[in-house]
Amino acid sequence: MSEPLKTRREKEKQARYEAILDAAELAFSEKGYERTSMDDIARTASLSRALLYVYFRDKAAIQRGIMLRAGHSLCRRFEEARQTADTGLAQIRAMGAAYYQFYRDQPDYFSALTTASTAMAEADDELADEMFCCKTQTMDLMVGAIHLGLEDGTMNRNRIHDPVETALYLRGALHGVIMLCQSEMAESGLEESFPAESLIRHTMEMLTSSIAS
Repeated sequence: MSEPLKTRREKEKQARYEAILDAAELAFSEKGYERTSMDDIARTASLSRALLYVYFRDKAAIQRGIMLRAGHSLCRRFEEARQTADTGLAQIRAMGAAYYQFYRDQPDYFSALTTASTAMAEADDELADEMFCCKTQTMDLMVGAIHLGLEDGTMNRNRIHDPVETALYLRGALHGVIMLCQSEMAESGLEESFPAESLIRHTMEMLTSSIAS
């Protein structure tokens, strides 16, 4: 097979792979993951069911592909957030704001990443490795900002003994409060009146204050 033909076929294959994920995202959004069948996804993608199975062995495999998309989306947001600030502490604030905006803009992606660690245990090696690399890159962006904060004096060396541990704490704490807001709004049905924005701002201020010089 000539190189141009091989390249074209690879591009077509990748385009169909992405189209299936697009269709699945739409179907999951409209019907929910549990109520969506492979037939639903095939119809939405305008593909035969047989061709769909050439690309994905089951619905869980499709969901893992979406999880990887979500990971890349969050990583891009963190990269862009770091570029908006010069000091380490300001970069951490920017990434915290980006994480909350990620939840607001792409709630399905946020939910996908919440269960990604468990789901990736069943992924093939290539996909699992790519997801691990994406997760590592996202964490490295936070750790890099913390190292910068220690170097530029905006973060307190007496409070930060391990930048990786601190990055995990910051992300975990913010994630937990976002999940709390999500749960409270769902239970009360008062999405418009629940002070989520205020609580998130307070949380980020408390978190950054805990590591600031």
